[in-house]
Amino acid sequence: MKNYTTDQIRNVSFLGHRGSGKTSLVEALLWRAKVVAKPGIVEKGSTLSDYDEEEITRQFSINTSVISLDYQDRIYNILDTPGYADFKGEVLSALRVAEGAVLVLDASAGIEIGTEKAWRLLEERHIPRIIFINKMDKGAVNYKKILMDLKEKFGKKVAPFCIPLGEGEEFKGFINVVENKCRIFTGEMCEDRPLVEHEDFESVKNLLIEAVAETSEEAMEKFFNGEEFTHDEIQKGLRKGVVNGDVVPVVVGSALGGIGFQTLFEMIYDYMPTPVEARGGEVEGINPDTEDPIVRKVDMQEPFSAFVFKTIVDPFIGKISLFKVNSGVATRDVEVLNASQNKKEKLSNLYYVRGIKQRDTERVVAGDIAATTKLQYTRTGDTLCDKANPIIYEGIDFPKPCIFMNVVPSKKADDEKISTSLQKLTEEDPTLKVIRNPETKELLLGGQGKTHLEIVLSKLVNKFQVHATLTKPKVAYRETIRKEVSVQGKHKKQSGGAGQYGDVFIKFEPLYDKEYEFVDNIKGGVVPRQYLPAIEKGLHEAALKGPLAGYPVINFKATLYDGSYHPVDSNEISFKQAAILAFRKAMESGAVPVLLEPIVKMEIIVPEEYTGDVMGDMNKRRGKILGIDPLTFGEQKISAEVPEKEVLEYAIDLKAMTQSRGRFEFEFLKYDYVPNEVAEKIIEEAKKAKEEK
Repeated sequence: MKNYTTDQIRNVSFLGHRGSGKTSLVEALLWRAKVVAKPGIVEKGSTLSDYDEEEITRQFSINTSVISLDYQDRIYNILDTPGYADFKGEVLSALRVAEGAVLVLDASAGIEIGTEKAWRLLEERHIPRIIFINKMDKGAVNYKKILMDLKEKFGKKVAPFCIPLGEGEEFKGFINVVENKCRIFTGEMCEDRPLVEHEDFESVKNLLIEAVAETSEEAMEKFFNGEEFTHDEIQKGLRKGVVNGDVVPVVVGSALGGIGFQTLFEMIYDYMPTPVEARGGEVEGINPDTEDPIVRKVDMQEPFSAFVFKTIVDPFIGKISLFKVNSGVATRDVEVLNASQNKKEKLSNLYYVRGIKQRDTERVVAGDIAATTKLQYTRTGDTLCDKANPIIYEGIDFPKPCIFMNVVPSKKADDEKISTSLQKLTEEDPTLKVIRNPETKELLLGGQGKTHLEIVLSKLVNKFQVHATLTKPKVAYRETIRKEVSVQGKHKKQSGGAGQYGDVFIKFEPLYDKEYEFVDNIKGGVVPRQYLPAIEKGLHEAALKGPLAGYPVINFKATLYDGSYHPVDSNEISFKQAAILAFRKAMESGAVPVLLEPIVKMEIIVPEEYTGDVMGDMNKRRGKILGIDPLTFGEQKISAEVPEKEVLEYAIDLKAMTQSRGRFEFEFLKYDYVPNEVAEKIIEEAKKAKEEK
């Protein structure tokens, strides 16, 4: 479609619980728009949206797919998002560029956890939405109960636009209350039929009229005067209510059964806001040079600017950058500025995407979504703009990893390749994090859950032919001392010719405000100053492996207060060795070494009804509750300190404990003493591991 304008565009995200039928609904819309000869089937791996090998194998969405299509001289950009909680980052990317949303429910399951989470994300971002109750022809369905549950859970703004005719296997269509007509499935498609009598019609219609009356003072006055609203007034009033977020239409259907998606198609265009209508038709950013705020209008006449909301790493094509034009027009073969990286890039090609398929285009106007390839510096969250009119838009606030696992390559030769491949996947998925732990020598992969990390391993195989496994990461323990002790370290060696001589007296004592301190308290030059760096180096080296389990020793102060030297045999090596001997002697003769473990600070957010269970569980993990704060949406934030060892797989446990409703973040806080009974086991395991080597 050529020469289209911004007001013809609708950018809509499809959200919902896993298995609610989002992808099947998208396929039905593609078929209706005659993009495909027949709708793809998820179970057969034939959908345009779920094209990734992992999605086909697992039969659920992992990535957000952009489905761009034109239908009846209108542009629809549908963002089909995953329903699995581990892929929240994909949902956040989609919502960043969508002006509207379709929340899909499974009629036989009702309101599920994914439904609640999706609603909350939409509420927080004030995104207008339509609720589509899918699978009305499957199993035991009770539409009135679903509607009551929706109103109870989400409020009075939920408004039925349709009344189903039959439920379960008897479902054959619905009454469109706004249009005053029926849509009946004839075996191949739905046909419009005259209105039939229904006991609920008048009550539902009155609810919609009341919603219209609340959209303006004029409408309210007309309502109280008992005047009839015209069809046009009803539709305009309802649209205003939907765009403002005061009304959430509920429609019914069956994506696989061929019912309701035509009505949904029409409602997306009629009720979802255009890019110009959403957020006042303006996008806020900052000037990268002055950091002053800038506002760009969503207008083709404005300077070009775009936001990169997703990156796809293809082993053959390279990096694909999906972006939304916020202002102006993007054209091919134009050099632009990546203001986020302060680098110039060239838009050598432009195309619209339908899952894995592409359609070339010469230009992309404000409000539209497209893709380009081979941008050298650009990452997800970056801003592309006109070089003469720089602007930076705020990035996407992705969730931090809540679980880390050790990635072990199946072949040692793949060690370097696996690190490079994982880094490429983090470009595609910013909710992943890769860390090389220099102490444990482990390559740690962080993500949103165990399933998330397992899928990353499958992508390593499919995209880069690298095989690996996941293991629980090692905990980086430390050792320290509990008592003050003074010792002598004397290194003396004579083997013909020049000998070695170094003699030091060092006092070791606990230190609580920092990891290490070396104090020179030598008087009278009994140890020449040129040997002090060697003594300190010796202490550092000796402290790398503590006496208990071989972990680094921290939180101690070493004061050099006496010693002696030989004018010929003394050298740096001798004094370094003397310091090492002094350290080891102190550990053996009164410093009382003890084990330390890393303590993390956690913020756990759960619905109020799970607070007691989570706190009880945290106590079992040797955690210390610091406080409880009430939040919105009936949630509470539990702040706690807990040993890292006890929460290595907490993401899995919290999901089970709260039915996937809980979430948390954590960060390293400090090291603290390990209880004796726990320390004994850790020391025994360390000794056993050493013997096995």
